This record gives sequence, structure tokens and C-alpha cells, in this order.
Amino acid sequence: FARDARTGLDEAVMCASKTVQHLATILDQVQEKGRHILLTRLLPEQYSELPAQHRSNIDYEPLSRTGYFGGTHPLKTETQIAVVAAGTSDVAVGKEAARTLHFYGEPAVEINDVGVAGLWRLLERVEEMRKMKVVIAVAGMDAALPTVIGGLVSSVVIGVPTSVGYGVATGGETALRSMLASCSPGLLVTNIDNGFGAACAALRVLRTA
Repeated sequence: FARDARTGLDEAVMCASKTVQHLATILDQVQEKGRHILLTRLLPEQYSELPAQHRSNIDYEPLSRTGYFGGTHPLKTETQIAVVAAGTSDVAVGKEAARTLHFYGEPAVEINDVGVAGLWRLLERVEEMRKMKVVIAVAGMDAALPTVIGGLVSSVVIGVPTSVGYGVATGGETALRSMLASCSPGLLVTNIDNGFGAACAALRVLRTA
């Protein structure tokens, strides 16, 4: 419960691999202290098995598998971050980033299905991205999107490789290596499918600035 004092970011609970009883006990403790908390990787079956008193206190979004327990930070009026997903298959990871930002009161523009396979779709939204201080670019397969965005905007660009793909792209390691090998200078890269981590990085950037 002191993580926010140390890092400026609240405690978050990764729900994957935890039993429902573990989660219920954690939520009991959070409720006793009158705090709110971000739940990540909360599976629908875990959510549905939680005690009714806890489910009623969770704002749950199944695509991103995120939940807000006990509310969120007040939402700011200025939008400084864009979350850009290459394809609709990447939207779940992008939504995890956007929901994490929203928990901290940071609104985000969500721009979906603008991968480089349809480059004109990206170019139609570039001016919107250029107004943002941070762009989180989410992509699987060959993951070229963050490199292209990095060559078009002056914002901080955070690439998130996803496990979307088939053949050599299966599991996201090809996307990760592609982003790490990017020729776009200054591109930052998270681990595979780590929309939560990208959002936390964006928050640190804004707070430092």
C-alpha cells in the first residue's frame, strides 16, 4: 500500500494464476483501507466467481481483462497520449494500455487498425498523433508500425510487440526483435503484450516532463 509513495504509481494486481480466494482476500484488504486498485489480466471466469460484493465494486472490461476496484483517479481534461494499434487483433493489448492510463486519470486517444499494410490509414491520422506527447504503438507480425510512426512524429514513441501472428511470428518474438532492431532512433520497446507496462512508462514520461 506504500507503492504510490515510492514510485508515484499505485499497486496493481496481476490476476493471472491467482486463485479466486487469493483475489477476494486482496480485495478485502483494499476495501478495508478505503483504497482503489487496478486489476490486470483478470479473466472473465475469475471475475464471475468473485463474491458479489466485490463484483459490484469492479468496473470490468473483458477485452483488456482489466478492472478498476473502488474507482479511479480523477480524469484530466487534456489528452496527451495516443494508443495506436496496427490491427484489430492488437486492440486487446492497446486497450490494456488505454485502460491503465484511464485508471490514473490520463485520457488517451485510441486509434485502431492503422497498420502499415494499409499505410494510407495511418497517414490520415498522423496529424492527430503529432499533437500528443507520447504515442504507444502496438503491433504484431513484423511490427513495423512503431518504426514508421517514429519517423513521422516528434513525440516519445513506445512500441509494444504483440503475440499476434502465425508461422515465425507466433508468440510475438519476431515482433519484439523487429522493434528492438528498429532504425527509428529513440524508439522505446516493452515486453510482448505488455500494454500495462507501456502505459506506466508513458505516465513516468509525462510526470518527469
